[in-house]
Amino acid sequence: MSKHFASAYWEGNLPKGKGQYKLKTSGYEAPVNFSSRFEDDKSASSPEELIGAALASCFSMALSHALDQADYTPIKIETSAEVTLTKIDGGFIISEIELTTKGNVEGIEKSKFLEIAEDAKKNCPVSKALTGTTIMLDAKLL
Repeated sequence: MSKHFASAYWEGNLPKGKGQYKLKTSGYEAPVNFSSRFEDDKSASSPEELIGAALASCFSMALSHALDQADYTPIKIETSAEVTLTKIDGGFIISEIELTTKGNVEGIEKSKFLEIAEDAKKNCPVSKALTGTTIMLDAKLL
C-alpha cells in the first residue's frame, strides 16, 4: 500500500480569509483564497485545480500503462483537466471535469486509442475516487 500526504491551513472567515496547502513529498506550497476558488481571480490555487491536476496526472499514467499492456508504444500523453465548480441549493459541487488528452502512440488506430482512453478514464484511481462527478473525455492522437 502506498500512502501520500498533504496538509492545508485556513485563517479567518471564508470570504476574507486566506490559506495555503503543502505537498509533503515535494515540499511544494501554494496559497488558496476565496476569490481564486469562487470568482475569477487567478492569483492563487484552489482545491478544484488540485483535483484537476490529480486527475490529469492519474489518467495520463493509466492511459500510458493501458497502451503498453495492449502492446502499443506510448511516446507521449498530454492531458489537461477543466474542473467546473457549480453553485447549487445548499452549497457548491464539482459538477463535471472535462479531460482533454493528446497521445503520440506508435502503431495504433484511432478507434483503438479511444477505446483504451475511455477505459483508462473509468479505471484510474482518481476517477474512481470522483465517482459522484461527471468526467468527460476528448481524446486525440497526435
